[in-house]
Amino acid sequence: MLVNELQTPALLIEQTALRHNLDTMTAALPGARLRPHVKAHKCTSLARLQYANGHRGFTCATIREVEAMAAAGLGEDLLLANEVLDTRRLGRLVEDGHRVTVAVDSAATIEAAADGGIREVLIDVNVGLPRCGCPPGEAGRLAGLARRAGLVVRGVMGYEGHLMLVQKEEERRERTEHAMTQLLAASADIGGELISAGGTGTCTVNTWANEIQAGSYALMDTAYQELGQPFKLALSVLGRVISVASDWAVVDVGLKALSLDHGLPRIDGTEVWFCSDEHTTFRTEGMPRRSVGDLVRVQPAHVDPTVALHDTIYLVDGPKVLEQWPVDMRGWR
Repeated sequence: MLVNELQTPALLIEQTALRHNLDTMTAALPGARLRPHVKAHKCTSLARLQYANGHRGFTCATIREVEAMAAAGLGEDLLLANEVLDTRRLGRLVEDGHRVTVAVDSAATIEAAADGGIREVLIDVNVGLPRCGCPPGEAGRLAGLARRAGLVVRGVMGYEGHLMLVQKEEERRERTEHAMTQLLAASADIGGELISAGGTGTCTVNTWANEIQAGSYALMDTAYQELGQPFKLALSVLGRVISVASDWAVVDVGLKALSLDHGLPRIDGTEVWFCSDEHTTFRTEGMPRRSVGDLVRVQPAHVDPTVALHDTIYLVDGPKVLEQWPVDMRGWR
């Protein structure tokens, strides 16, 4: 199949850029130094490539992702880096021989882990992002509760998500050090081998955590590209021009095909004006003329929620479609 034969909108991954990204990250964070976050791509076919590069532990955001990874034979060491209050489905995976660790930050989530059959946890510590995580000073107490409940405490995790898009690298490094100082203090209180943190935005500056939970690096998006990270844009949404006016054109890729939470998408060589449900309008004044039917590759500003809107990923090499991958970790059931 050729790219121009695809029904649009269609989610594309450029093979050369993907391979560059995977190999670049593996060289920087080999083996267990990287725990790839599958929420970024929700695709076990892509996870297998990460596994083949030597990364045997993975980070997940949902129970569905954990189950799909286990079913794909990638359940050697799965971390659900999220608090859940019903872990029975995860407990059944543990019974079947998969290693599943869950993040906990309260007595209630510890109780839920123990009741559902989970055997191992990480204490989730708030290192500055006002989301999940206990205060650093509470980590030791919660670790004690977990151990009394029969759980193994593997260590700590803390996500410096509020720093991922800080533009200046030196500022990003300094603020990451402050966040990780808190996480290291919690680690000293509770013990365990894991200090898990980080993401694509801080993967080049976070030298304090012993495993990094980066995910977006594999596909990249325009928001992360502005940081000057050593990764290439591999992901785009293919669309067709469906209407042309004197100063603008419209492509059939809109809010139902890409996420705008990090800003407007990019179309090379022009200026995107706005997006609506099924449309993206971009400037043509002073640009090469566009015609109805022209193919356009729209580059999203945020990978993760964009991928979650699609059922299929097409791996491509220029005009050729090489493989068709299901986005088999999307959804909740």
